[in-house]
Amino acid sequence: MKSPPAPLMPLDDAVARVVDCAKALATGDQEWISTFDAWGRVLAQDVHAELNVPPADNTSMDGYAVRCADISPGRPLEVSQRIAAGHVGDALRPHTVARIFTGAPIPDGADAVIMQEEGTVLDDGRVQFAKSPTPGQWIRSAGEDIQKGTAVLRRGTRLNPAAMGLAASVGCARLKVVKRPRVALFSTGDELVMPGEPLRPGAIYNSNRFMLKGLLTGAGCEVSDLGIVPDRLDATQQALRQAAQDHDLILTSGGVSVGEEDHLRPAMQLEGRIDLWQVAIKPGKPLALGAVRRSQGGEALFIGMPGNPVSSFVTFLLFAIPALQALQGMDHKPCKALRVRADFDWPKPDRRREFLRVRLNADQGLDLFPNQSSGVLTSAVWADGLVDNAPGQSIARGDWVNFLPLSELMGL
Repeated sequence: MKSPPAPLMPLDDAVARVVDCAKALATGDQEWISTFDAWGRVLAQDVHAELNVPPADNTSMDGYAVRCADISPGRPLEVSQRIAAGHVGDALRPHTVARIFTGAPIPDGADAVIMQEEGTVLDDGRVQFAKSPTPGQWIRSAGEDIQKGTAVLRRGTRLNPAAMGLAASVGCARLKVVKRPRVALFSTGDELVMPGEPLRPGAIYNSNRFMLKGLLTGAGCEVSDLGIVPDRLDATQQALRQAAQDHDLILTSGGVSVGEEDHLRPAMQLEGRIDLWQVAIKPGKPLALGAVRRSQGGEALFIGMPGNPVSSFVTFLLFAIPALQALQGMDHKPCKALRVRADFDWPKPDRRREFLRVRLNADQGLDLFPNQSSGVLTSAVWADGLVDNAPGQSIARGDWVNFLPLSELMGL
């Protein structure tokens, strides 16, 4: 009697397994790079401030640096000096003021800044004010933003433009980062042809190759495109052996189902190991996780994506992004769902956890793409997020649902 199929692994358990496998195979290789070129890279060590930011008290306004005790409404005072940003003025003489411009250091003796709009310049060049200032007004104190010795960026941070600017603000010209993950990418399927080639009967253009290359590049990887592998066991084995030698991760699309022409599973059993096969999600059930042995020792992580383009897109976001983060020493932080109103009905849910392609509308609700088939790639282009729908959960218009923005899933 045929035994029943093994139960599908729940998503959260599968992601945890992917992350654990990636952590175990992470090399930890590091390099120094220019801060100017650090966008998207992951810090390998903390960044500490070696100075205060700002380094000295300075003005946040164009105006006049004054000594509060010298200011009386209507009393004219001499303008004794002019201080521009990047220049240090002399100590402020008693009963005078200094013309000062945004960002310039506060001269010794001054304890406030009066905006230029609140001063009246007289014909003899002196200036008078209608009211007295408050000590400290419009002065940015030294170390107000960052104090010397503070850790401003932590190891494992993926650097965005703001983080690059922050590193530069404390004087870091170079940063120690984790080396980019090296990823081998290939597709399987005799039906696949490349755009620009004649589309023979029964063939389709290989969209996954382009989509996954873009996703990997956006995730900060060095990508080796190994092309299309024929639907043969020996060819699949050879591709896995080649990909494992100089790469941290092997990412494939297609060939991970259970058909007679799906050769990745037997090839993986011969060339490495399989840790996970099929996940309880829709789209994206036929997902494979494992590792491929290297001839020189060690292993390369393997993630096999489904062949349907939307399934491949969704599983990349749910599994490959956490794996790539783990390979670079980042802590995996699940995407936090937003509670958003559904402006659609979903009366026939699946028994698996579903990820529906949706888009925010002008009324701050969610519209559903009308065709949720895993082969309709236009849904992924149209959408700006996914609804994370629990197994068996129907949705009625007006219900509040879990919305995952694509930008957050991509780690942008």
